[in-house]
Amino acid sequence: MSTDRRKFLKHLGTSVLLTSASLTSLAAKEQNEIRELRAQKRITPNDKIRIATIGMGIMGFNDTRAALTTAGVELVGACDLYTGRLARAKEVYGAGLYTTGDYRDIINRKDIDAVIIATSDNWHSQIAIDAMRAGKAVYSEKPMVHQISQGLGEIKAQQETKMVFQVGSQRVSSIAYKKAKEMYESGAIGKINSIEASFNRQDALGAWQYTMPMDQSVQTVDWSRFQSNAKIKYDYDPKRFFRWRNYREYGTGVAGDLFVHLLSGIHFITSSKGPERIYSIGDLAYWKDGRNVPDVMSAVVHYGETKEHPAFQVTLRVNFISGEGDRTVTKIVGSEGVMDLGGEGDSFSIRKNKMAEAPGIGGWDSLFTYTEAQQKALMDDYNKRYTEAQRTRPRFPDVTYRAPDGYNASNDHFANFFDSVRNKTKVVEDAIFGFRAAAPCLACNDSYFENRVINWDAENMKIV
Repeated sequence: MSTDRRKFLKHLGTSVLLTSASLTSLAAKEQNEIRELRAQKRITPNDKIRIATIGMGIMGFNDTRAALTTAGVELVGACDLYTGRLARAKEVYGAGLYTTGDYRDIINRKDIDAVIIATSDNWHSQIAIDAMRAGKAVYSEKPMVHQISQGLGEIKAQQETKMVFQVGSQRVSSIAYKKAKEMYESGAIGKINSIEASFNRQDALGAWQYTMPMDQSVQTVDWSRFQSNAKIKYDYDPKRFFRWRNYREYGTGVAGDLFVHLLSGIHFITSSKGPERIYSIGDLAYWKDGRNVPDVMSAVVHYGETKEHPAFQVTLRVNFISGEGDRTVTKIVGSEGVMDLGGEGDSFSIRKNKMAEAPGIGGWDSLFTYTEAQQKALMDDYNKRYTEAQRTRPRFPDVTYRAPDGYNASNDHFANFFDSVRNKTKVVEDAIFGFRAAAPCLACNDSYFENRVINWDAENMKIV
C-alpha cells in the first residue's frame, strides 16, 4: 500500500464520515464551536478594535455585518460617494456614526484602528496604501489591485509599514476549504492534473444590473471624485457609478470579480504560487447594456511543475446567461479521484476512481480484429499474467464534508483578520497571496483584450 493511500485511509478513519449522503463532519462541528467561543470571549476596553468602512455598497454593508460578528469590534465611521448610502449607514448603525465622502477623513482619524475597503476596484490599491501609511490595518476587498502594475507597490507599502493587511477572499478561511486542503495533501485524489472551475448565472442582478436609487444625480453622487483616477473622464452616468463592475475603467470584469474567487481557493488548497501561461476568450453575448466587458468568458491557465505541486491546467468560465441557472463549481481532478467544491465554500465531496492493475483486454479493443487463434492465445496469456483481483477496478465509498448549518466563512475571515490586528499573528490572506491570486485573473483580461497568451512569473510576480 502506498504512503499516500495510508495517509488517505487514516484521514477517513479519524476526521470525515464516509457516506453517500451529505453529513456534517465532527471536525467541522468542533471548529465551529471554537469559532463561537472566540466570538463570545470577553473583550476588555483595551482590546476593542474601532473600524470604518470605505465604500458602503453591497460588499461594504455585507463586510461590515460580518466584521461586527467578531467580539470587541465597533463601527465608528463610514465613507461613500453617494449621500443616500451614508444616510442608510446611519439608519442601520446609529445617528452618531461618523460619515464622510472623502476617505482621507477616515484614515486621518486617530480613533480608527482598521478600515474595510469595499469601493470600486479602481480605488482599492490607492486607498490601501494611503491607509497603511496612515497607520491603519487594512481589510481590502478582492481583487486587491485594479491593474497588475499596482501589485508590487502595494506589497512594498505593507512590508514597509508592517501594518496588518488582509485580502477579502473568504474561501481561504472556510473550514470546508481547510479540510479539503488536508484531504488533498493526504493523497485523497492522487496526483492532480486538471481543475474545472466556473460561475454560472441567469438573471439581471447576477449580471450586475443592480437597482439604482431614484434620487441619483450630480447633487447626490460625487462623480468627479469617483472617476478622478480614470484616464478617460465621462459625463455623469449613473450606470457607471452604481453598476461599475460592468466597466473596465472602474471594475475588472468577470475575471477580476469572479475568477479571483476560484483561483484564491485553488491556490489555497494546492499551495500554488500561480500559473505560468494564461489565455482567455469571451463574448458580450446577452447583456448589451453599455458595458464594455464580456458576459461570457473562458480561460485556460497552465500551472507548471513546482516543489509545491505537479503540472496541471485550470479551465475557468463565467457565463452570465447560462441555461443551467445559478451554479458554482470547482472540480479538482487527480489521477485517482475528483474533489468537488460547490457553492460558497461550505462543503465538498470526493469521488475516488482507481484503475485496475491489469491493463484490460477485449471490449472496445482491437482484440476482435485478430484471428480466433490469436485471440485465444492472447486471452490465455492475459489470464496467466493477471489474477482476478488485478483485473478488478477497486471501489471506494464517496466522502462528503459539510460545514455546520449557519456557518459563514466571511465571519471567520474577519475573525482571522481581527486576531491579527490584536495579536500581530499572520493573516490568512496577505498581500502576496492576494496579488498572486488577482494578477492571473487580471492577465485573463489582458489576454482577452489583446488576443494573446500572457506569460507570468509567479515567483517574482511579474509578466514575462
